[in-house]
Amino acid sequence: MLVEQIIKQTVDLQGFRVHTVTKDPDGLVAGIRSDSRHRVRCGSCGHPAVYRDRREVRFFRHVPLWDIPVWFKYEPRRVSCSRCGGVRTEQLPWVTGKQRFTLAYSCYLAKWAEVVPWYSVAKLFSCAWGTVATAVKSVVNYGMEHRDLSGITHIGIDEILRKKGQVYLTNVYDLRSKTLIWSGVERTKDALRSFLKYFGPERTSKLQGICCDMWKPYVEVLRECAPQATLVFDKFHIVRHLMEAVDQVRRYEIREKGKEHKDLMKDSRYIWLKNPWNLTSKQRTRLCSLERMNLKINRAYLLKERFRDLWSYKTKTWARKHLKQWFWWATHSRLEPLREFAWMV
Repeated sequence: MLVEQIIKQTVDLQGFRVHTVTKDPDGLVAGIRSDSRHRVRCGSCGHPAVYRDRREVRFFRHVPLWDIPVWFKYEPRRVSCSRCGGVRTEQLPWVTGKQRFTLAYSCYLAKWAEVVPWYSVAKLFSCAWGTVATAVKSVVNYGMEHRDLSGITHIGIDEILRKKGQVYLTNVYDLRSKTLIWSGVERTKDALRSFLKYFGPERTSKLQGICCDMWKPYVEVLRECAPQATLVFDKFHIVRHLMEAVDQVRRYEIREKGKEHKDLMKDSRYIWLKNPWNLTSKQRTRLCSLERMNLKINRAYLLKERFRDLWSYKTKTWARKHLKQWFWWATHSRLEPLREFAWMV
């Protein structure tokens, strides 16, 4: 298959044709010419326009072929558009706006940017970091303009740490398609309200389930703006809070009993926090020896493991009964971090 045929089958060239393909030090250069059978169109509105003159030659970078750089060479025409009322550059189907790389190349870079750092993508394909950023931005903008949010009934809300200094982003996901639908700066009430404003009151009223962590500002906004939706606290964040409570008991006990106890508990943190089936043989042996002592951390560990049974219940009745019993144990355990966790749940 000739290079001309490959380009024709993979790029939208309606109104244009590949005239020549030459090899030069920079790679393969495909010379593009306009097709006289098609009318020239305005690059701003896409309406048929009147040919005026041509601009200087431009090169548009395309997807590399067998690791050989590929370029499109074309002299864009200028047109007089009656609809826009001025002189415009013609519409080029393989490029967006004033970019110097094709739409296919934008998608190519953006796909790589999903799995590789942007700097590495730029280095790999010998282009500027800004080119990768522009490609990603154009692909994201296209996706934002053409996506359908009408059928969303279950969403997940999570915050992620953007960088050091407690700088967070609020992300909202469609739980059925497992796709990100919105992202905003900070994890505040205003951030979540901005999403609900963007999502619209009509779509918000159709939400059936919302999954989030136990961050109070989120909960308050959701109960106010989407009271009809079932609010679900996800397992990951509940377990994370439980682990923090158990570890806090360990630290308090070490501080309370002094240096001798600190030496005894050295390197034992993950023994108490790990799942029992993930412990190494050495850790299991040490856990057995520590369990023989009357330690507060051991009580916290047993409460943690007992709480795990909650996820195995299939009916509300038995799950509620188990949680009620566990709540009584935790609040009467004389372990303040576990008491606080129990009341939070």
